[in-house]
Amino acid sequence: MSAFVKAFDDWIRGPFVAMNTELEELYFAQADRAAVEKTGGETKRKILEEGRALVIPLVEEGNTDEGFDRAYELLGNLGLYMASLRRHELTNPAREERSPHTEASALGMHIAASLGVAPRFATSHLNMFNKAVDGVAKSFTSLADEHLFLDYNTLGIFAFKRAAESIRRALSLGVSHKVTKSLLVNAADALRDVLKYNDDLYAKLDTERFFFSVRPYYKPYRVGRHEYRGANAGDFSEINELDLLLGLCRANDPYYSQLLVDKMLFMTPQDQANLRDAMRRRSLLDEFLSCVDAHSDRDWFQENARAFLETCRLFGETAARHHHNLVAKFIVGPSQTLEEQRLEQVTASGPPLPVLLRSLEKLKDLRCAAPREDMQTRSKDMARLAAALH
Repeated sequence: MSAFVKAFDDWIRGPFVAMNTELEELYFAQADRAAVEKTGGETKRKILEEGRALVIPLVEEGNTDEGFDRAYELLGNLGLYMASLRRHELTNPAREERSPHTEASALGMHIAASLGVAPRFATSHLNMFNKAVDGVAKSFTSLADEHLFLDYNTLGIFAFKRAAESIRRALSLGVSHKVTKSLLVNAADALRDVLKYNDDLYAKLDTERFFFSVRPYYKPYRVGRHEYRGANAGDFSEINELDLLLGLCRANDPYYSQLLVDKMLFMTPQDQANLRDAMRRRSLLDEFLSCVDAHSDRDWFQENARAFLETCRLFGETAARHHHNLVAKFIVGPSQTLEEQRLEQVTASGPPLPVLLRSLEKLKDLRCAAPREDMQTRSKDMARLAAALH
């Protein structure tokens, strides 16, 4: 790690967190917690200028070629800085044609182009690639609710990763293998962990603190001329690998393929490669369906198909609970108190809230294999497989 990279990292872990926390406390004490434009001017100026002073020598140094982890970590730190500027209304894509933060944009585009990722912080920077120092991981603030949100997201993501690893191995062994049932049970156990973590988060996270003090750091912002959507908790490959390898979603579905295209650059290069590989595989559901007529009376079919359907049920349950509990409580509910002009920029993904909710509803129904008149799900195929069990 170069001296310039270390200095920036030290600032992100120290003064940057303290100043953001100070501003959040000021905002939260106001009658209108969303009115941040005229509050904390001196602290905002310090974030802008101290960060810029640390970024300029990094632009001159360029990509130091110390390996992916170093470059990706630096991009994450830069992204946290730019996201903070966006949160505190020191930049806003709605009123700008290009980012006013030219040095940060230049460094971001340089690193991102060399890595093949989006030039802003992504979920992985605060979850999978967030190295703790003396027991403390990176964050925007020191608020307990932000750390709670990050910790439970990280737990959930790694549980999804465990599930996907088991499904990948099951697909390699085949639906008739004696070990496949065990792998499906392992995946189901991991998905039960996801449900537990989401339930714990639902119970412990303060709605107002999340909506007004955590969520605003995930808004879209410009890097150079281009506006990049906010980081999303689903920006890792394994959740989509489960979609595809289980067979609940299909890569040739126009709605779903658009989702994959939109998120590809927000994932690490390794995740991108894993997702592309999953798009080429035949799903477990299709493998089981091809065996229904000839082998449904076999013991292996009955045991493995039953375990498969339970895994799919749990995966669908994770999507349903996320939609009906977390999204409803932490996004939809608090949004109803906002003035219309503030509601326009409430989502991390950019589109208005009603548009986002319709998209999330579609994805939930795909993952639940729910019957719908307006789109194709695997509802009938799942019913056919379930009917073959006795």
